[in-house]
Amino acid sequence: INRREPAGPPYAGPSSKPILDSVKFPSDMNRLDIKELEQLAHELRWEVIEAVSKTGGHFSSSLGVVELTVALHYVFDMPEDDIIWDVAHQCYPHKMLTGRRDR
Repeated sequence: INRREPAGPPYAGPSSKPILDSVKFPSDMNRLDIKELEQLAHELRWEVIEAVSKTGGHFSSSLGVVELTVALHYVFDMPEDDIIWDVAHQCYPHKMLTGRRDR
């Protein structure tokens, strides 16, 4: 039997998230161009995966709305404009973009 030890976890996200790190509130997204918004969605997706893998919970709903969340926060004036999510699990990316990333 030839057993090979895995080099690490079966997945690996970005080692840093510079754009997500620069967004504390939705207004910080106003300076981003389309490529940076795409990168923000990528970083946000991995942030959700990493957070849920540590704490447990549902992430399919959150992953399904990452790009939608970035777009809504880019176009609308948060927190002046309201967003109503279908289920609470969808709001994880929203929380991360509205100053509650560490919670």
